[in-house]
Amino acid sequence: MADALPDPSSYLPLTAAMFHILLALSEGERHGYAIMRSVEQRSAGKIRLGSGTLYPSIKRMLADGWIEEVGSRYDPDLGGEQRRYYRLTSLGRQVARAEAERLMDLVDAARERQILPAEGTDSLGSLFGN
Repeated sequence: MADALPDPSSYLPLTAAMFHILLALSEGERHGYAIMRSVEQRSAGKIRLGSGTLYPSIKRMLADGWIEEVGSRYDPDLGGEQRRYYRLTSLGRQVARAEAERLMDLVDAARERQILPAEGTDSLGSLFGN
């Protein structure tokens, strides 16, 4: 009998960095620098992961079984060095989903309390008297 996967919600809440890394890997295999670029592009430059945040997070996610290393390859676009590539595991996808659902619950609570406008409205101005 195969070992049962841990309950994904037992890992929550995630740090913002970890959630962004999981989102980047949900798009496919990536090496560290490509993960950093993906996060920066997705956030329109507002979030920049440095190597001091990225690689310890990757190490923890590898140990927890959320991601796996899929080998290294030569990358001519990044100085011709070997790059380690990572991908999301089934557990990692479940953890990312559980975190997304947790965040959606927070957004719903903010809407109920009129901190955010109801879904489908365009502006926060009416909430703050603008």
